[in-house]
Amino acid sequence: MSERANSSLAVALHYNGNGAPRVVAKGGGAVADRIIETAREHKVPLQEDGALAASLSRLDLGTEVPRELYVAVAHVLAFAWAVTGKGK
Repeated sequence: MSERANSSLAVALHYNGNGAPRVVAKGGGAVADRIIETAREHKVPLQEDGALAASLSRLDLGTEVPRELYVAVAHVLAFAWAVTGKGK
């Protein structure tokens, strides 16, 4: 799942059901465009939330999402699962 603030910032999360989701990609400008392009190529749902993307972009790659962002990230995961049919 990718989280997009705008065309200048993107953050990708990975969640395997263990622990909290992890930041697996992040970047601005051309890197953000590539993250978004890769997500689209792999049919990964995109959701725009500038404040969340900005918060997540401050984390190091591989870092689990901190507790204070759990609710916001849970909403993104629920959206992704609903769009892909994995939430059924």
